[in-house]
Amino acid sequence: MTPATAGGGADSPYALSHLDALESEAVHIFREVAGEFERPVLLFSGGKDSIVMLHLALKAFAPAPVPFALLHVDTGHNFPEVLAYRDRTVARHRLRLHVASVQEYIDAGKLRERPDGTRNPLQTVPLTEAIQQHRFDAVFGGGRRDEEKARAKERVFSLRDEFSQWDPRRQRPELWQLYNGRHAPGEHVRVFPLSNWTELDVWQYIERERIELPEIYFAHEREVFRRNGMWLTAGDWGGPKEGETVEKRLVRYRTVGDMSCTGAVDSDATTLQAVIAEIAASRLTERGATRADDKLSEAAMEDRKREGYF
Repeated sequence: MTPATAGGGADSPYALSHLDALESEAVHIFREVAGEFERPVLLFSGGKDSIVMLHLALKAFAPAPVPFALLHVDTGHNFPEVLAYRDRTVARHRLRLHVASVQEYIDAGKLRERPDGTRNPLQTVPLTEAIQQHRFDAVFGGGRRDEEKARAKERVFSLRDEFSQWDPRRQRPELWQLYNGRHAPGEHVRVFPLSNWTELDVWQYIERERIELPEIYFAHEREVFRRNGMWLTAGDWGGPKEGETVEKRLVRYRTVGDMSCTGAVDSDATTLQAVIAEIAASRLTERGATRADDKLSEAAMEDRKREGYF
């Protein structure tokens, strides 16, 4: 059964809307994991996909509290608005938050800064070591199949070996929403409740559920500079360089990651309705349009996923 057919035929009085069907599928996944695994954790960065995941988890277990902690890999180059949102949300819902710091790994000599200044690829080691340290056996991520071709290969339950590495050949069939969480000691499963959602679905759901977002997702004036065809935020991470001019522009962010690799888009969309109209008219995926780390090579995302990245 797929989300499109979960509620019966389109003419049925009991048919679910596409958002209801996607929500129902995600809630089912959260409950399956809670019942099958001992130590799940939810990756939460304060980005829109992790915000929607947390909203769904709160729904899945209400009125009881969410039965697992949150984990954020902090690169040290995160947008301040997003970190402030993360901390407000954790406090409001009285959640447990683990933070794995890339800066601490650099200070300890376990990681080295990259020449391009981006720390997004450096997240893998802190992430995998946090999973091992806390013995998490299921890790919820906000990846969607429409984002990028490597993520399109993922199952909802994605097995990782004892080194947190991903082998596409070890993925299991998932027929009729039957999920196999079996794993050996030291292995864990990455779980993607939003796999079947699109960027437009996410925004429409945010509008329907009236979910608060960081203001960075809406058009605002910001000091940015042009690099490799993207508007990047000026900061201590390594930008701008000589010859790169900072200017104030009306922009917003479609996706939020490390400041050094996440580009803004020119936009005057200050409301949810305006953002939805903008997304519906776009012919580029959010990562294809605004993520420099995915442009490093043709298989950049898949290479990082094989090493343990999400």
